[in-house]
Amino acid sequence: MKKIFVVLCCLFMLLIPRVKASTSSASSYILMDETTGRVLLSKDMHSKRLIASITKIMTATIAIESGKLDDIVTVDESVLKAYGSGIYIEVGEEIKLKDLVYGLMLRSGNDAAAMIANYVSGSDEEFVNLMNNKAKELGMKNTIFYNPSGLPTPHGNYSSVYDMALLTRYAMKNDAYREIVGTKKYKVTTNKKTYVWNNKNKLLRYDYITGGKTGYTEESGRTLVSTADIDNMKLIVVTIRDSDDWNTHIELYNYAKDKYYPYKVLNKNKFKVYGDTYYKDSTFYIKNDLYIPLLKSETKSLTSHIVLEKKKDYHSYEKIGKNRILLGDTLLYEEDIYIIKNNAKYKKESIFTKIKKWFND
Repeated sequence: MKKIFVVLCCLFMLLIPRVKASTSSASSYILMDETTGRVLLSKDMHSKRLIASITKIMTATIAIESGKLDDIVTVDESVLKAYGSGIYIEVGEEIKLKDLVYGLMLRSGNDAAAMIANYVSGSDEEFVNLMNNKAKELGMKNTIFYNPSGLPTPHGNYSSVYDMALLTRYAMKNDAYREIVGTKKYKVTTNKKTYVWNNKNKLLRYDYITGGKTGYTEESGRTLVSTADIDNMKLIVVTIRDSDDWNTHIELYNYAKDKYYPYKVLNKNKFKVYGDTYYKDSTFYIKNDLYIPLLKSETKSLTSHIVLEKKKDYHSYEKIGKNRILLGDTLLYEEDIYIIKNNAKYKKESIFTKIKKWFND
């Protein structure tokens, strides 16, 4: 009986991959806290490398921000130049731009990338300009895009794991992007046929994985981006040229879970600011709980600094300042602070109020 128990234990241990992150087969990797952008673990994170189809994270971002997702696109001959992985749409088909983005991210469709670029900007060249401008805006210093797909011809796209983590962190703030990359299966009907697309991201089989993008060319090797939500820790992993990337990502998430604690820094409840005389009859609140991954030894170095604007004219539920979270002397995060004037009754915003504010912005 003891022998059977030992064998079962050994089999169970074999089911859980345990490879030390420091011996990863990746040429470059990064583990980043999505909330703060803090790097938790990395290897050659600023090295510029070919990135293949994880390029499409930027392509999707530009498409989503174009404001044209609900437009009906008539597929033209720009798709004929695409090769490699595709969704195999045909000239003359009519399909929503949003559905092309699903095909781009779930099936890594190079034909979808070509059609998106042509529809949004009129040409690959103009679309690539948008990609590079966005990269510059985000501080992606080791990134250059030549095409919207990541194919190696005529030029492959270059980036670093750090830059791609920055891009992913930015993209994950968008509701439409998060929904698309977290989708396991998607069905779409055009004017000619119906497609069912399964996501190529095998990591989505794990409940804590929230999205990502696969990539591969012979020149770049395997590239992979994934995001996760583990015990209130939102994490990003990027690997480039890693023949065992699925396991590397799981191991880096295991590393975060083993080493870091999801420290609750802020509660979304109401609070008073002691010592404040300017807004002495008012109450403040923040809209979200805030968790930050910390080593246990770091919790003593964490401080919170409230900075309030002195406004003569203000209204309840107006943004009035920021709560600045520092680790030692390093600023980790800033959370907006809102005011409830003269202790007016605290109320939650209805969906109608949020929609109204969205249109007024």
